[in-house]
Parts: sequence; C-alpha cells; structure tokens
Amino acid sequence: MVGMARGAPSPADLQVVRELAVRGVGVTASQLESWRRAGLLPRHRRRGLGRGRGSVVDEVDPVVVESAGVLARHLRQGRDRRLAVLEWFAEAGGAAQPGAVRVPEPPLAAVREAVVWVLRGTVSHRLMEVARAAAGAGEEAVDALYEAAGRLLAARPYRGAVHPALVRAALEADEDVPEGADFKGIVHLVAAIGLGAQEVGADALAEAFAAYGWFDLTAEDWAQMLGAVERGESPPVDWGLLQEHADVLGPVQRASDEQLLRARTVLGGLRMFYGLYTMHALFMPDTPALAALRARIDEWGMFPVLDHVISLSPSPRHFAEGLAVCLELPFDGLYETLMKQLAADPDLFQLPGDESGAAGFMETWTRVLREQTIRARERANASGEGP
Repeated sequence: MVGMARGAPSPADLQVVRELAVRGVGVTASQLESWRRAGLLPRHRRRGLGRGRGSVVDEVDPVVVESAGVLARHLRQGRDRRLAVLEWFAEAGGAAQPGAVRVPEPPLAAVREAVVWVLRGTVSHRLMEVARAAAGAGEEAVDALYEAAGRLLAARPYRGAVHPALVRAALEADEDVPEGADFKGIVHLVAAIGLGAQEVGADALAEAFAAYGWFDLTAEDWAQMLGAVERGESPPVDWGLLQEHADVLGPVQRASDEQLLRARTVLGGLRMFYGLYTMHALFMPDTPALAALRARIDEWGMFPVLDHVISLSPSPRHFAEGLAVCLELPFDGLYETLMKQLAADPDLFQLPGDESGAAGFMETWTRVLREQTIRARERANASGEGP
C-alpha cells in the first residue's frame, strides 16, 4: 500500500501467512517474496486509486494463498525447487476432493524448465551425449561409447516386466514366473543413434529391439526382418527417425503450455490403463470391458513400452520423464484409442451375470486372492519352505 516502508511485508502477504497458519501450514512473508522472485508465486491483484495516488490491494487473491500453500507442502530445506514444481504440477492435474479448493496450476514456464532439468540428468540423455560425441571419432571412441554405456546401465540395472497374462498363467499353474527382458541390449540402439544403424548391424539392433518386447517379437524375429532390409529384400528403413526421436530435450523446450497440459492428461490416463492391465497378473477378475482394453494395448504392441515409461507411484523425476514421453504422438494416439474403448464399454467391474456390480467384483477378487494365498502357503509347507 502507498506509504508502506520499503522492504516491509505487505498487509496482503501477512494475511496470506495468517490464513495458511490457520490450516497448519507455516510460511513467512520473506518466503512469499522469495518465491515471487523465482517466478513461482503471483503478486496480488491491485486496483488503481487514480492519477498519482498509487494502487491498493482490495482483498487477498485466493490463487496466491493456494499457490503458497502447495509450495509450502512440497518445498523443504535443501530440496531443489524444481522438484517441488513438478509435484505441484502433478497435484494440480489430479481430481479435486469433494468440497476441497482446486489446486491452481504452477507457472508452466517453471514446469518446462523443471522437466528439461530432470531430462539432462537421466541415463538416457547422458548416453545420447556420449553416442553423438563418438560419431566419426574412430574405433577408440566407439569402444569408449560401449564401455560408458555398460557402466551406466550396470549402475541402474533394469528388467522389463513379464506380460501379466504370462504371470497369471504361471501362478495358476504353480510354476515359476519367468524373468523379464534384459535391457542391456539397448546399448546397441544408443550406438545406432550416435554412429548410424549401418555401423551397428542388424543382429545388434535386433537384440536392442527385442529388449523392448514390442509385439512379442524375439531377437531372431527382428534379425530376420532387419537382415532382409540390409540385403535389400525389404523396403528400406528411415533410420533418421532414430535420431529425430532421440532428441528428448527439444520437444519439451518447444512444447506450448497447452501441449504440456495435454501430456499430463495423457500420462495420467495411461497410468490408469496400465494399472488395470498389470492387475490382471494379480488375479483381478476379468470382464469383457477389461479384456477389451488389454486387447487395444496389445494391438498397438505397447505394454512393454508402457511398462518402461509408466510408474504407478512416480517420483517427481519419473513424472518428468513420463511427461516428456507423453508429448509424442503415439502415446497421445493410444490414450485416445483407450478412452474411446472405455466410452464404448465402461462397465469395467461388471462381471457377466452378476447384478451386484463393483461390489460383487471386489468380493470375487478378494475370495480368489484368499484362495491363492492358501494355495501358496500349502505349497510352501509341502516343500518344507514354510514357517
């Protein structure tokens, strides 16, 4: 307000502090100003008093209060603000609880900056940088690329998930669940991006593609197809697409605010569909609607890819990586396909012939899980592995 001492907290900010304190959220006026300087908190809306008379804040802006509240929840001493921004963006995209005030959106420029920051630190981005540096640098650079990739992948070993139908069948037959695909072969894909597919060869690329598990094709299947391309027996492949899709930073930096919001919607939707798919492995009762959703994902050959991208309880970093991926058209297209399928058959939890609906579905699932637990205990006791 006019005449207020320079550096003194504004009455509006002091009101924000008091309102949040009532909720049990502790912030200070200096924190509010610090968040404003960082571009994370808006200023209160002001009304002009007329020529030469300055301006005044008539009332505290609710957006300022809610934004400060969510920042206070996600920021803590020593934590990077960009992680808090990502959590804020994820929270703003969730469904509001009945009677609760909806969380406002964070500044989307800050979201974009946070996503790029996360991507720069990922193993995949570091591998791409090493691969591009190796291009045209001779055999020693190629050897260094494979050595660096081996170290990075060994530090964060990853196996793809086994298809839920195979897990369920193994459990029902009292057999061991098979292991998922080993992702070490992905190093060849990284090399192809940096050095060119022709330098890597069909067999190595076949190993990389098989690691993703697309369309249930084995390394031998991929080797036959890629070998045919190499020999000129099949139409040529535009390997330039590998380099195009390897640029993970560019699409995020160029993404509009609307595209970032859409990517969040796609990511949230695909997380739901992926969760429904994986629950099939845990004896969730099958219904025509659930089976139809799984069939659509299988038609696209996308379960292994979703398994690599989607986390049901994502950290802020994993959320950022998923958000970047969901800017790509194939993921948007899959989301639209699954939403249309859901609209056509929304009775996900309606067992055929059971009029009790979701209650009967959950009762059946609980009974099956109880039976499977008893069977597992009996098997363990029979084998001498039980308590």
